[in-house]
Amino acid sequence: MPPHVAPPPLADPSSDPSSPFFVHSSDGPSTVNVTPVLNGTNYHSWACSMRRALGAKLKFEFLDGSIPMPADAFDPSYRAWNRCNMLIHSWNMNSVDSSIS
Repeated sequence: MPPHVAPPPLADPSSDPSSPFFVHSSDGPSTVNVTPVLNGTNYHSWACSMRRALGAKLKFEFLDGSIPMPADAFDPSYRAWNRCNMLIHSWNMNSVDSSIS
């Protein structure tokens, strides 16, 4: 009987620049600038701008549910998904006028 060989570790999905899990080193909590910021009366134009900004960074699928949160915290994509989720939350909060946030 051949010896048991462990399967190779799964690749980190955040290391592939074409992956939606990829976060460039220049991306941070304040790197998405959406103009105009949401002020309570401009939802439609703000939503269009936010959709374009997130789409350009391959992150819109996190909002529309196309990339669901991995159910298993040991899934290799869990940490990458969580990191992207936190960034998207920061980008959203930074694009809302302080008078309504």
